[in-house]
Amino acid sequence: MRPHLNRPLPRRLAALGLSLTALTGAALVAPQTAQAAVTRIRLGSSSDVSRTAWNGPAFTMNGSGAVVTATMAKAVTAITGGSGSMDVVVLADAKTTSGSQTPECDVIMTLSGVNSCTTEVLTSARDGNNAQVNTDIRNAEFVYFAGGNQCDYAAWKGTALQASVQSVVAKGGGSGGGSAGHHINSAVVYDACGGSTDSATALANPYDRTVTFTTGMFSWPNYGDTVNDSHFVTRDRMGRTMAFVARMLKDGLTSSGKAWGVGVEQGGSLFLDRNGLATLSGADAYVVLGDHQPEQAVSGKPLTFSNYKIWRLTDGSTYDFAHRPTCGYYLRSVTNGVADANLYSGTPVTAC
Repeated sequence: MRPHLNRPLPRRLAALGLSLTALTGAALVAPQTAQAAVTRIRLGSSSDVSRTAWNGPAFTMNGSGAVVTATMAKAVTAITGGSGSMDVVVLADAKTTSGSQTPECDVIMTLSGVNSCTTEVLTSARDGNNAQVNTDIRNAEFVYFAGGNQCDYAAWKGTALQASVQSVVAKGGGSGGGSAGHHINSAVVYDACGGSTDSATALANPYDRTVTFTTGMFSWPNYGDTVNDSHFVTRDRMGRTMAFVARMLKDGLTSSGKAWGVGVEQGGSLFLDRNGLATLSGADAYVVLGDHQPEQAVSGKPLTFSNYKIWRLTDGSTYDFAHRPTCGYYLRSVTNGVADANLYSGTPVTAC
């Protein structure tokens, strides 16, 4: 997740106009020339799986950009029902990379039940209407949004790509991503289009120019009224998620009058199944609930919000987004822009 920068030509785009050599056990398809801005590299079978029904949806929500094999493997098994194989598309913006041009697909192709993995690097909002990209997505069973800049991803709202990704989930496939890809998969997206904010800035003024949202992008089953955050503990983002939750409530961005922040630490990943049950693999994750209006959330003034309910998830623990719990949380508040101490741990008020 980064603000817009004048970025150098990325290595991912170095494939444009070059001859790609087939690798053992994997087919690489040269970039499409219909719209030169898009780079397309396919690993695995050159033919898509043909099947009438899938067993998802399933989702992965990662605290950093890399694929987490534990949750991605669960998604593949859930979608295929443990039988046969499926196709995956990775969507990326024009970020600079080193090493492999297909880092996510390199990992995904090692998993049982994957027929192919196609990396699509898009460089502008209009690429969301690219015919080849949308054909690949609609023929896939899982769409993984790579780490990068979620403002670039939010710019695909209203393009054919948005509907194509929705169609994958609707047929029983899935969606997911890491870092920026984690952000874009929540109901309310912190889009960072005004620059990346931090906790101190957002708590001092929840209407700072860096606190901006995109709504109406995706609304996944059982995952409504959520805002995702990434690199959560390492970059001390609990405070800004508190501000996001307050803004969602104050601005009426939720359908229930409540708002849930979902923060995942680097190396952590939530697998969300078709029944709305999320299971954590790896580093900690946090669910932050605001269930009342903030005492103060006004442009130019510090945030005051009492008694956020916070669930800390550790490796192997679960959170039921279909039947959201009313126990097991600890309480923390923000007063005049200053958050309570010990935001990342606490004794539950009530045990479940």
